[in-house]
Amino acid sequence: MAAKKKKSPNNKKPGKNQWADHLTQRAKNENYPARSVYKLEEIQNKFQVLKKKDMVLDLGCAPGSWLLYAAKKIGNQGKVFGIDLKQIQIQLPENVVAIEDNILNMDNESFFDEKTGFNAILSDMAPATTGRKDVDALRSFELCNMALKVADDFLLQNGNFVCKIFQGNNFNDFQKNVKSKFKDSKIFKPESCRKQSKEIYIIAKGKK
Repeated sequence: MAAKKKKSPNNKKPGKNQWADHLTQRAKNENYPARSVYKLEEIQNKFQVLKKKDMVLDLGCAPGSWLLYAAKKIGNQGKVFGIDLKQIQIQLPENVVAIEDNILNMDNESFFDEKTGFNAILSDMAPATTGRKDVDALRSFELCNMALKVADDFLLQNGNFVCKIFQGNNFNDFQKNVKSKFKDSKIFKPESCRKQSKEIYIIAKGKK
């Protein structure tokens, strides 16, 4: 029995990411802070939610991979705004601005230079997981409702909305709510999502 205990996760090297994989290494090689960039890349390749010169808002933008990817897609004549409870530690391009704050305070933020609205709003927000799928799904649902409220307030007509949600009892209700506000809505799970993850993305295009 003692020998088995020596094989426990506690014996892993300090600081080693137990979820590290080839995408984690690829992200590092391509100077992205997290592998989540490849989820957005898949979404963009399939749905074309970002266009040149777009104004983009990234909700829950830390650690910054989606900010960097979106900035490349929209070009220097576009602009990406990010907001997260955590501070962004990476150097950002000139067409990106990020602040450390709660999205509930967005109405009070002066960092939105253009009050006319956004062409695309992205939300990769996720709750701190508890290990209880029902609780985690409910918390995810609450975050998604907050993101949709931001889309109601700041997304331009015909704008696009991308939102991550954990599948649970409230998933269908949220999906119906999104469908009522957009001309087209799809469910999509990128191949780069971890197999054990319950996350899925709602891709909504053409705000009514």
